[in-house]
Amino acid sequence: MKILHLYYTSTGNTRKVAETIDNTLQDAGHQVDSVKVDKNTQADINVLDYDMVFAGSGVYEWLPGKSMQELFGRLRRQHAENGDIKPASPKRPGKSAVIYCTYGGVHTGINEAIPAVKYMGQLFDHLGFTILAEWYVPGQYVPEKMQKFSEAGRMGDIRGRPDASDLNEVAEKTKGILQV
Repeated sequence: MKILHLYYTSTGNTRKVAETIDNTLQDAGHQVDSVKVDKNTQADINVLDYDMVFAGSGVYEWLPGKSMQELFGRLRRQHAENGDIKPASPKRPGKSAVIYCTYGGVHTGINEAIPAVKYMGQLFDHLGFTILAEWYVPGQYVPEKMQKFSEAGRMGDIRGRPDASDLNEVAEKTKGILQV
């Protein structure tokens, strides 16, 4: 199985999750093309070359990171120009995706994260991938001026998250996805 992993991280929370996913896939004998997305990431990635894609980002104002949004916009335009996006988005057999995020949810909890995951999932849904799972992983606020939100928000005390328990859950979910 050919696997692509696209992720954006600015604080390190999503990096922890991404590394857990990559290590779990590699331990299961899979090769993973892992791309840490930044403002310079080019759209020369063809997601249709892969059987499975993992895509993840932190949540910033209810959406994935700006670099991830820009890459997904370029990929959507590229696939539209190539005729890969068709009316009714027919399913492509053997193509699947897992979409995830890390989030703090200080005001409304997981509801702040749902739009980011749905946004990222739309590229794959439009291309006919089966979305196998959407994962929402709590992550502490890292910038010093925002650290108080890690203790006082809707999510309760999320200092230190994603922690070992969160990452173990991600590893187990990744193993489970490989059984689908």
